[in-house]
Amino acid sequence: MSAALLCLAAALAGWPAVAPAARLSGPRGRRPDVGSVLRRRTGPLWPAVLAGLAGLLSSTPLVAALAALCGAAAGRALHRRAAAADAARRCRALVEALGALAAELRAGRPLDEATGAAVDSCPDAGTAAALGPVLRLGEPPPGAPADESARALVRLAAAVRLSSSTGCSLAGVVTAVEDDLRARLVAEQELRAAVAGPRASAAVLAGLPVLGLLMGSGVGADPWRVLTTTRPGAVLLVAGVALELAGTAWSARLVRRAVQR
Repeated sequence: MSAALLCLAAALAGWPAVAPAARLSGPRGRRPDVGSVLRRRTGPLWPAVLAGLAGLLSSTPLVAALAALCGAAAGRALHRRAAAADAARRCRALVEALGALAAELRAGRPLDEATGAAVDSCPDAGTAAALGPVLRLGEPPPGAPADESARALVRLAAAVRLSSSTGCSLAGVVTAVEDDLRARLVAEQELRAAVAGPRASAAVLAGLPVLGLLMGSGVGADPWRVLTTTRPGAVLLVAGVALELAGTAWSARLVRRAVQR
């Protein structure tokens, strides 16, 4: 049984959650970040499964359930952090593409040729694929805008339609959108640097229960046996895990609200 569970855990950890390489290829041979695609597909599932299996193999079913819950919370936090990093990466890629586009338009090149240069200079395949139709057809990307780069593409699509119907210059609008995205990136980096200290303090406080268990084991009290083999210990274990998850979730929420302002 244990060998089967270990095999299942290994299979889940190595399960291919991305599409074949032929379908992942971006424009002009670029390929999107496979790691970001994998994180979007799996989300918080695999940390919860692996933590639950580890708890089941090493202790009681109650510990396995609590470990799976903590793994899901950790996976969700990692997923959010990876999504924020992906959004910042797309924003930086769009800033580079818009800088090239504005330079080409100011040099007098037509929009089609300037669009090709902007798409070629964009380091992110997904952003490049969305930027082409926006500049050539004036069509915003499908779906509701999810981040700053998507909202910037919506503004660009409106500017392209206005320029094609009235003949007004597009270079000024492109420069304004580029400057706005660059300013937002700088402000976000400053906010993240400002909350780095509180985030580190929250991480240290979250690890104090583990340190308490280690210190109790070091003095011979064996708190883990009490928590996993006695009824009062099980109640305290559940209450402690619930308070730990509530505290970390509240701290993460405060940090997110500070960064998003």
